[in-house]
This record gives sequence, C-alpha cells and structure tokens, in this order.
Amino acid sequence: MSASSPLPELPAIGFLTDVDETHRAFLASFGSFVRPGSGDVLIEEGKSQENLYLVLTGMLHVVNDAGGREMLVAALGAGDSLGEVNVFDPAVASASVIARSECLIWCITGRELEAFFEADPIAGVSFMRGLLRLTGHRIRAMNAKLAESEEKSALHSYWKPNA
Repeated sequence: MSASSPLPELPAIGFLTDVDETHRAFLASFGSFVRPGSGDVLIEEGKSQENLYLVLTGMLHVVNDAGGREMLVAALGAGDSLGEVNVFDPAVASASVIARSECLIWCITGRELEAFFEADPIAGVSFMRGLLRLTGHRIRAMNAKLAESEEKSALHSYWKPNA
C-alpha cells in the first residue's frame, strides 16, 4: 500500500458533501492519501484502529471472522467511510477491511483531526455535522434491520410447533 498526495483537495463526497471547497482543501493537508492495491488489508480485525477513512475510488470489503470463515459484512465504494467511532474512541477493529480493487483513500488520525479542529473550528463544525448525519443514517438503518429481524423471529416462533 503506497501513500501519496495525488489530489490538491478532497472531493465533496460522503460526510464531506456539505464542507466547502476551501475547508476541504485545508482538511486534506491534515490527513494523507493511501493507495491500497487489490487484496491489501487496510484494517485487520482485532488490531488497534484509530483512523478515519474516506473512500475516494475503488471497492473494499468489510469482512468478519465468523467461526473460522470470512463473512462479508459490507461492500464499500466512493463516498463511503469507516473508522468514524475509533477516530474518537480508539479500540480494536471489529472487522477486517480488504481492498478488492485499486483504491484511493483519504485517511486521518485522531490527533490530526484534533489539530484540524483547533486550526479551523468553523470547518470542524461543518465536518462534524456531516459525520453525525452519516452516523444517524447508520443507526436508523441498524434499528430497521433489528426491527425486521425481531419481526421475522416472532413470525417464526408463531409457526413453530409446540414441543
């Protein structure tokens, strides 16, 4: 995986959609651009993880070790992000992230993000609004999945013969 800075600024995608061009250009200087190749592991399940990633191009798979076999949790592409929780509350990764094509990803550490917030609080607010909006969408989607799962479980129990 190589690190470089091929872009003068970050595009208005993902949680950066509402961050203006000037602030995105400044933000890019606090992180780094990485180019994982197909098959490269960006994050390893069970290992320390404290970065926030924004996928600019390419495809990644989020996989979890389910009893000795890999289970696909999600497929990520341009505009998707990962590490939103660990950048603020570092812990071990709950899944592995593997590049499935050549990718361009912007990465920022918690310390770099704090420095950005201190250097430009107005841009920091815009950044956080986007990140919180994304988090809200994910929580709503997980709640909907949980409700659907509970509904299916209740229906299954209804039709299950009594023993």
